[in-house]
Amino acid sequence: MLIGLNNISFEFGARTIVANATWHIQAGDRVGLVGYNGTGKSTLLKIFVGEYQPSAGTVERGKNLTIGYLHQDLLSFDTNDSILEVAMSAFERVRFLEKEIERIGIELGKNDDEKLLRTYTDYLHEMDLLDGYNIQYKTEEVLHGLGFGTEQFNNSYKTFSGGWRMRVLLAKMILQQPDVLLLDEPTNHLDLPSIEWLEKYLSGYKGSVVIVSHDKFFLNRMVNKIVELYQQQLYIYSGNYDYYESEKSQRIEMQQRAYENQQEFIRQQERFIERFRAKATKAAQAQSAIKRLEKIERIEAVELERPNLRINFQIDKQPGKILVTLKNISKSFGKNLIVKNTSAEINRGDKIALIGANGKGKSTLLRIIAGIENFDGERIWGHNVEDSFYAQHQLENLHLDNTILEEMQLCGSGKTDLELRSLLGGFMFSGDDIDKKIKILSGGEKARVALAKVIASKSNFLLLDEPTNHLDMFSVDLLAQALNKYEGSFILVSHDRYFISKTANKIWEIVDYEIKEFKGNYTEYVEWKELMQKREKEKNDAEKILTVQALQPKAETPKPANNLDREQKKELQKLQRQLEKTAAQMDDLKKEKTTIEQEMSSPETYAIPDKFKELENKYALLNAKISAAEKEYEMLFEKIMELDA
Repeated sequence: MLIGLNNISFEFGARTIVANATWHIQAGDRVGLVGYNGTGKSTLLKIFVGEYQPSAGTVERGKNLTIGYLHQDLLSFDTNDSILEVAMSAFERVRFLEKEIERIGIELGKNDDEKLLRTYTDYLHEMDLLDGYNIQYKTEEVLHGLGFGTEQFNNSYKTFSGGWRMRVLLAKMILQQPDVLLLDEPTNHLDLPSIEWLEKYLSGYKGSVVIVSHDKFFLNRMVNKIVELYQQQLYIYSGNYDYYESEKSQRIEMQQRAYENQQEFIRQQERFIERFRAKATKAAQAQSAIKRLEKIERIEAVELERPNLRINFQIDKQPGKILVTLKNISKSFGKNLIVKNTSAEINRGDKIALIGANGKGKSTLLRIIAGIENFDGERIWGHNVEDSFYAQHQLENLHLDNTILEEMQLCGSGKTDLELRSLLGGFMFSGDDIDKKIKILSGGEKARVALAKVIASKSNFLLLDEPTNHLDMFSVDLLAQALNKYEGSFILVSHDRYFISKTANKIWEIVDYEIKEFKGNYTEYVEWKELMQKREKEKNDAEKILTVQALQPKAETPKPANNLDREQKKELQKLQRQLEKTAAQMDDLKKEKTTIEQEMSSPETYAIPDKFKELENKYALLNAKISAAEKEYEMLFEKIMELDA
């Protein structure tokens, strides 16, 4: 055991977070810590690291155990140092050795001191053991993986936004390689490429990892154990998130069945007691039944406590067939080009996920579509289109001194206060809650207010920028279900792959400053992307082979030798004709292969399974024909060389 909680209890005032809970983290554990918002997951992590002390029970930590803890409070850290320096501060011992080796080297240049020389030699040996000469390379590699460009490495940490600062601190923590990594919502600040890089890194991480996340996709790929914090208790499941959901459902079903069986038994006993307690001949048996009921350990009925988030999108008007047309759109910020002469169209019924790395202009494109960002080109708004924009910065733009109800009154919905109260009740703001000031709300509560404002608008076109941030998994599920029932259209930006896979019927990506559209869901998009990468690799490999062959001296066409007899000359000429014919066939086959590759690289082709399957079969057959032709060419060439020897 690396670290463990033994029968601990912890309270915030009168509110109990955990009661008599036990959890041991073993070497190699990959744990997903889950639970509804506000149940105390982050508090539990703070108990592990010693920020909070339990009111009962003990926390055991292994000797010399190191813990890395990534959490929101780290954003209070500030410095003028470059992000490379901040990340490299993970190597505290190596940095000390570097300075000492330099200092002692200067000293030894002035005088010969045997003791100092031994220290110098020991430090050099320790630097080798710690691989200290490669720390900059390692640091740059991790920063690259988390989305930073080389040109940013020397920029001051102070110049970066909160999300990017969190990445720097994650890089530092990764480089420290602690025995236990505690990650509180690590994917909130990462784009898809960075999440994928983190997944690969954590898959090979030698320490143990505990992850608090609302990203089901991430948890399914990362964890081998789920710990659920529910009703002040910890429930431990061996497996990923999907396994946990299945097992929890079975556990609840079994508990409910046991409860119902026990209730039936109790009713039978009570009927027996009521019927026979007054009869002398049955009185003793009735008393025995009463005692049995008094001693029985009652099974609790299953009453699931979960966020009662009621999301019900409504629309007032049906728009025309085309909602928005973008024609030759260009946008840049100084030298930073976002899109160039790109065009796209959003139709009624489109549910689009706009994906890609941070900095590619996803949020900017949403603002262009919404008409609140300057650009070059043409944006044509469709008939009867009424839009509502949920932006990342909208949480910060809420009026902090307003109450929740006052904030809702500003959204122009035309609803009465009674109707707004009812709507807010669906977002878990009831009674006196709606009189709370925005400034005292948590991130999740602010997100729910902003989402409620979007829903109140009854728009038929939604623009949603990271709508799942600050929502727990159950609420993300409810939002996905609501968007699937939504009769309008939407375009959303999200890094939550599970959410995207459940909601989108089209994928947009900004590639080479153009909007590329894939007609299909996220799972189909990923499969297509992987196939295209495989095809590209095969093509590059083939081009490398052709380049090498082109650089080699070309063999001269064999000429008939003077000393060959007539039959041998005839055979040689025949082989030469066959060789030329085979070479021509190979050229034709390779041209046909290139044509099919171009067809297969089209998203429209991939969206039609039958057509794609047909092309894939043709592609495989062509490869086989090319392989056979190459073998025949080699055989003919060898025969010609033998005759001409």
